Amino acid sequence: MSKIKDLTADDLEHLIEQKMLEFFGDPDSGLVLRTGFKKELQLRLKNQRHKMTHQEVVNRFV
Repeated sequence: MSKIKDLTADDLEHLIEQKMLEFFGDPDSGLVLRTGFKKELQLRLKNQRHKMTHQEVVNRFV
């Protein structure tokens, strides 16, 4: 069994997030995407030059 002192900051953040989701639920649950938004998203996903990796997003915006 792990102890709190053995957790990294990322582990602790993940644990807190999971517990909050358990308690409050997913705030996006049950929402429906508009057709226009879905079409725009599909077009963007097909366009390879606009795709970024997670790390590129982090580097750019953090």
